[in-house]
Amino acid sequence: MTATEVPRSGASGGGFDSWFKLTERGTSFATEVKAGITTFLVMAYILFVNPSILSGMFPEGSPDVAAFVPAASAATALVAGLLTIAMGIFANAPIALAAGLGINAIVAFTLVLGMGLTPAGAMGVIVIEGLVVLVLVIIGLREAIMNAVPLSLKRAIGVGIGLFILFIGFVDGGLIGQGVPVVQFLFPNSVGAWLTLLGLGLTIVLWVRKVPAALLISIVIMSVVAFALGQTKFPENMSFVPDLSTLGRFDLGNVWTLGLLTAVLTIFSIMLTDFFDTMGTATAIAEQAGLTNEKGDVPDIGKILLVDSIAAAAGGAAGISSNTSYIESAAGVAEGGRTGLTSVVTGILFLLAVFVTPLASMVPFTATAPVLILVGYLMATLIKDISFDDVEEGLPALFGIILMPLTFSITVGIGAAFVTWVLVKVVRGKLGDIHPLMWVVSIAFLVYFAQTWLNSL
Repeated sequence: MTATEVPRSGASGGGFDSWFKLTERGTSFATEVKAGITTFLVMAYILFVNPSILSGMFPEGSPDVAAFVPAASAATALVAGLLTIAMGIFANAPIALAAGLGINAIVAFTLVLGMGLTPAGAMGVIVIEGLVVLVLVIIGLREAIMNAVPLSLKRAIGVGIGLFILFIGFVDGGLIGQGVPVVQFLFPNSVGAWLTLLGLGLTIVLWVRKVPAALLISIVIMSVVAFALGQTKFPENMSFVPDLSTLGRFDLGNVWTLGLLTAVLTIFSIMLTDFFDTMGTATAIAEQAGLTNEKGDVPDIGKILLVDSIAAAAGGAAGISSNTSYIESAAGVAEGGRTGLTSVVTGILFLLAVFVTPLASMVPFTATAPVLILVGYLMATLIKDISFDDVEEGLPALFGIILMPLTFSITVGIGAAFVTWVLVKVVRGKLGDIHPLMWVVSIAFLVYFAQTWLNSL
């Protein structure tokens, strides 16, 4: 059985089975718990990476950093936990949420260091764009846009994201470096890189041999090995009283001091990133879990988008950047997660991590990188369903697939695919095939790509 094939049954029991549709989706309570734990372990790095990136908002050597990092770590865990549980209960989807990588870098290095906003002002931008997206969800426009996207582009998004996280796995594991040339293979020259290579071999063996909980077992074994070799250690001075002082640190007015056009384009560009990163993630995860229909649409996608939109605003209001659906949820799906119970388990673990956040540091990148690489492969298998011999499907799909990992941006890949798809249809005289919303979205992406030039005006 492949990752996208889900056995289904018309029977259903009570309790958890009835609420989460476990039997209907061909899964079990134990499988969902295992999947939820796997997703958490693969995502736990964000508890430390997010505060590290956001600390760039403060001047080097600033005493504010020492106080900010532990508070941001606790808030990151709290918001991720609450919103992931909400996703599981309300949307019944195996999709976890946490602070979005990429957007947090925009907050720190573009909004604060580049444009001069205060840290609170940058978080205010996140709150505003999250509320705008929430309105689009409520009026049905966001779901309508997703349903207007051609199936070939939806599949290309899944493949592109798969390659993107596979690339992240190699980079985080120390096997691919970024320099000159831009991307280069690195012969393992450190303990961490060798552990990644060992973990990758172990993960492949366990998966090929169809060992139950293969990904989770790999993570646990490699974390123990890393600890034994001194790559990780028990945290010192662990505090069980969380510091949540970042909550409420946002300013809705600061961005407007930049001028109306600059403020609007700034909010719009970040909104697009949130908007389409989630679209790609939700589509890819749902297809991998076998939850899409014959058209490639995700049933009840509106509920997923509603929770995700609330998460964006909630992350800004908590002072830890936009929260969004995580593509690492694919790790839990690969372990058999098919329902919202997977998300509930992941969310509970995030809430527990609020009190013991430092323990997550004992799961190093070298333990999770091999899992990301394998998950990337599983998602990339969707490429078999794209007709590359048809230029109307193949060319836009190729641009989307290749540009996501090369630019380290899901949004750039999606935008390039959309604009190219519309262009090819226009050139071939098939205007009737273009949904009005595809015109709107493609024009929006052109504005997004031209924002630097527009700001200069």
